[in-house]
Amino acid sequence: MKSRGKRKLRPPCSRVSVLASGGLCKGNSRTVTVKLGRFAKLQRALQFSRAGAKSCVKMISLRACISSSSLRSRLSASLSSVRRASTFYNASVAGLTDEEAEFRNAVHDFAQKEVAPRAAEIDRTNTSPMDLWEKLGSMGLLGITVNEKYGGLGSGYLQHTLAMEALSTASGSVALSYGAHSNLCVNQIHRHGTDAQKDKYLPPLIAGTKVGALAMSEPGAGSDVVSMQLKATPKDGGYVLNGNKFWITNGPIADTLVVYAKTGEGSKGITAFIVEKGMQGFSTHQKLDKFGMRGSDTCELVFENCFVPSENILGKLNKGAGVLMSGLDLERLVLSGGPLGLMQAAFDVAVEYVHERKQFGQPVGAFQLMQGKIADMYTKLNASRSYVYAVARACDRGEISRRDCAGAILYSSDRVVEVAMDAMQCLGGNGYINDYPTGRILRDARLYCVGAGTQEIRRMLIGREFNVDLM
Repeated sequence: MKSRGKRKLRPPCSRVSVLASGGLCKGNSRTVTVKLGRFAKLQRALQFSRAGAKSCVKMISLRACISSSSLRSRLSASLSSVRRASTFYNASVAGLTDEEAEFRNAVHDFAQKEVAPRAAEIDRTNTSPMDLWEKLGSMGLLGITVNEKYGGLGSGYLQHTLAMEALSTASGSVALSYGAHSNLCVNQIHRHGTDAQKDKYLPPLIAGTKVGALAMSEPGAGSDVVSMQLKATPKDGGYVLNGNKFWITNGPIADTLVVYAKTGEGSKGITAFIVEKGMQGFSTHQKLDKFGMRGSDTCELVFENCFVPSENILGKLNKGAGVLMSGLDLERLVLSGGPLGLMQAAFDVAVEYVHERKQFGQPVGAFQLMQGKIADMYTKLNASRSYVYAVARACDRGEISRRDCAGAILYSSDRVVEVAMDAMQCLGGNGYINDYPTGRILRDARLYCVGAGTQEIRRMLIGREFNVDLM
């Protein structure tokens, strides 16, 4: 690969995205606290110093991202004029209330401080950052939709989606593991568990001292759920599980898992169980070496005469299909925040680059072809965001639409791959090397085209929903 000219810029990292959160400001040094009502746990993320650029540079490690004095001076000028490429995140256009915008900004600030500086290393080493779980728990992010009596925030799916988006802007893999824990496991136990199950499992999961997962897919049964082969045979006050699960996000690190098994024939013979790490006969195989979402540990689960007591049935016996399908709708919705965050990250990198990189005596962002790419990326991001937020609000009203939950992740997943590709193109040769995050963003984005159901399954599901209505 031949590069034209010297590469003057270091990876822009997350500066533009951090500016989007409104976390940088000027003035005398003092602390500001924004009141969040029931989001009190998140107030600490909205406490920031008005000491100007010095404290902000320390917070996001800009020194590691800036390699030239001229770029430093341009950064200083942009800060002093509060000129931020990230007016690109407009809370009013997105339809967020002040409280929702504050919530989103709090999670964003946390993610940029605690997650973004480690994202490249997490991807390179394919290592899950275990220390982040309790930090997420202390922020209240692991139980957003859970009743406050169990340690949750007692909020809704829009906030959950906003958190997924903000974390994905920092790291797609950390956000994916977060979604598997907080939505697929925690939310399902909260929605379908008995009081005893909630009392036992939710507090440590919400605190982050335990990690959760959901196990549905198998080597021969992905979207075809009814064909699953994991058997649960009744025995002495419980059930003995035999079989395998595959593609399980958080599988290698999970302490508490929601596992679906066959207790009868057909769709009416599926039951959900809560399985704990350490149960005799339950083990995990080596984690998978994935193309993207590296650091979001994924593996095969093995059940060999694993006894699970009857009190660990989640929902009712042979009613697991209902638990599963209702959960899939909300899973698709919340995970739609992932493509939004990755699009924002790709857009931030591209906008930063095209306004700093000069060719023919001017920034490449001055060229109309490049402006067209930026415009396309911007509109795709905001169109996706509007659809996802609208579906989330509907779910919070109790109007859960299967076709629109599928539609939200279908549309945003197609768009995120396009936006990531455009971001790589904006960077030219630099977009193809791992000094910049564009390659990682693209690899992470591809997961959403096959995870939580493939794009083809989503299209089929939407079409089938219309057939039910009209035929």
